[in-house]
Amino acid sequence: MDWFDIFLKKGKKGGEVHMNAKSQSYEDDNKVAIQLTAVALDYPKNKKGFGRISEFLTGRFRKKAPNGNRFFRALDDIDLTINKGEVIGIMGPNGSGKSTLLRVIAGIYAPDNGSVKVKGNATLLAGVGTGFQGDLTGRENIMLSGSIHGFRQDEVKKLEEDIIEFSGIRDFIDDPIRTYSAGMRARLGFAIISNLEPDILLLDEVMSVGDHEFRKKSRARIEELIKGDATVVIVSHTKSIIKSLCSKVYAISNGKIVTDGDIESAFEFYESGKE
Repeated sequence: MDWFDIFLKKGKKGGEVHMNAKSQSYEDDNKVAIQLTAVALDYPKNKKGFGRISEFLTGRFRKKAPNGNRFFRALDDIDLTINKGEVIGIMGPNGSGKSTLLRVIAGIYAPDNGSVKVKGNATLLAGVGTGFQGDLTGRENIMLSGSIHGFRQDEVKKLEEDIIEFSGIRDFIDDPIRTYSAGMRARLGFAIISNLEPDILLLDEVMSVGDHEFRKKSRARIEELIKGDATVVIVSHTKSIIKSLCSKVYAISNGKIVTDGDIESAFEFYESGKE
């Protein structure tokens, strides 16, 4: 858990989160998987030193920082509806709010304002090896990840062989995760999450890992999940990945969604370098 996580668990409770929501103001309850309404989220500004961290741990915040405001708006009045079975792309410059948006959808961060309604099990795969325990082996981390996502050990055991085969790292599966390269951790992470078949799969910059064959397998796996009515949200800087998989793409800038879902419009905004 990082200090942003600590802040958000202690933070304001102005927003609403409804995970696995049923019939709660959806535009069409049978179609909508994710609905964000007027979502806003404030982050604390960076400050070096232990004093800053201790404020988050205790929940005691000074009203103003010596150099001005203590917070910046990471997400600003986000309205977004994603239907069941859609594959949606999110693009934007670094620091624009892409990863924060996925964490709000996943229920990791609670909004300060607005509401988040998610129908089904949303699983986030972010970075390389997120949630892995370095001293455990790859095989042991498979079991751990399955348990975290609510699967019994016998259920994960049945999936274990498929996960190992998909990851392509069989020769290293009984080595500690800390000995893995970043690419190996990402491959195993994707193999685990995709084989658990979540209702909603949130991918944060993980589709470009591995060699050409693994990326090809990953795309095919996503297509399989879509056929099973899974909803997928992909954050990526890679146009080819976004264009080949997504039916809609939104550009985000300074915490705001600035395009309407049209793929070419999102690409044009992203390439313009606008803030």
